[in-house]
Amino acid sequence: MGGSNGNRERRKHPRTIMEFPMEYRLPNMPLAHGALTVNLSESGLLIQSVSNLPVGTKLNVVVLFCRGFELKALTVSAEIVWKEICWKDQWEGFVYGLRFAGIEQKELWKLQQLLSGRSQIEETSVAF
Repeated sequence: MGGSNGNRERRKHPRTIMEFPMEYRLPNMPLAHGALTVNLSESGLLIQSVSNLPVGTKLNVVVLFCRGFELKALTVSAEIVWKEICWKDQWEGFVYGLRFAGIEQKELWKLQQLLSGRSQIEETSVAF
């Protein structure tokens, strides 16, 4: 149970509660799995999922969010650093602490905009 107890003092980046739908894929696997974010920071995220994955698993993550009336995506690579079983309101699954393993500059910029509370994220030259 290494994730939620005692890690706050060691965090370099504060967590912000943000609940977004997301999907993840295991590298070299075409099937996407759904999950929900619980919180985000510049170094990682906390998610809830019904899938039972081992610590150390690397994931390709896509977090979905709204910008105005458009659905946008934040795409990162992450690694599971801890997990706990979760029972909550007739829901049973897992809570995972993920650390970003790779994030491009444009994705980091989008993440920083989300974390700062700016809902009007301006487009870069990349269309989604």
